[in-house]
Amino acid sequence: MSAIKNPVERTSDPYPSRLHEEKWLPREDKVVWSQWRPDAPLTAQQADQFDRDGFLILKDLFTEDEVNALVTESAALRGGERDLIDGSVVTEPGSDEVRTIFKLPEQSPLFMRLASDRRLAGIVSFLLGDDVYIHQSRLNYKPGFTGKEFYWHSDFETWHAEDGMPRMRAISASLLLTDNDGNNGPLMLMPGSHKTFIACAGETPEDNHKTSLKKQEVGVPSHEALTKLASDHGITTATGKAGTLVLFDCNTMHGSNGNITPFPRSNAFFVFNAMSNQLTEPFGASKPRPDFLAERGEPTPVKVETGRLV
Repeated sequence: MSAIKNPVERTSDPYPSRLHEEKWLPREDKVVWSQWRPDAPLTAQQADQFDRDGFLILKDLFTEDEVNALVTESAALRGGERDLIDGSVVTEPGSDEVRTIFKLPEQSPLFMRLASDRRLAGIVSFLLGDDVYIHQSRLNYKPGFTGKEFYWHSDFETWHAEDGMPRMRAISASLLLTDNDGNNGPLMLMPGSHKTFIACAGETPEDNHKTSLKKQEVGVPSHEALTKLASDHGITTATGKAGTLVLFDCNTMHGSNGNITPFPRSNAFFVFNAMSNQLTEPFGASKPRPDFLAERGEPTPVKVETGRLV
């Protein structure tokens, strides 16, 4: 497969990537964009922690009934009980096991309600200091015994290079739908890594998303870079019971191991982008990725809702 040279020449781009050689660049954007206030959906300590570490692990935000309803709905989506959007399902490498279902709110009213909840969208809107829209959403499933790893990466590197996200003003919200412990391939994050942008080496192949969704090989840091990041910052595993919420900055280095336990791992995943940070043309690819990976055009801001999901 031939590679495509970056068609977008932007001398003002603070985060150029897909270069001939890897580079380390300082972050030029805020992490927390709002001044803390007493009515904020996070404590001052939590806001400071997110600014410092680039992620938060929040427990006991959802009731048992709410979590059970979400688990039941996710099983129905994976089990073929819903008509799914064509092209929205990605299977595990080498098998027909469902790995990811994209466009989650569009496929389920319950997950649409979850995405707009104050416990997700409200917190993220506060951290980003802006109204937000859903850049991407998906149901992730890592089956027992055969669930594959996902290599270390910064989401922003891909969203910037292949989607055209201008700045680091986006946050991912991952709600655990199964218990996650240190054994079944939980999310791993490097606290503080979000303060540095690793500009990755290598040009973007055409239609890179077709392979990167199963195994990401372009836009990943070198072993040397990852070793230094891990030595400088350490690695934290995002473990917790079903219903635990993990929020992490778009530039936080993260990945996950494979799952060879009998116990599957699943989560509902929403990427919220600031309305002021809407996509332009890709900075490191010849054309944008499909809409199910990156909301383009005129996105609709999320209307934050309160109250129980069910």
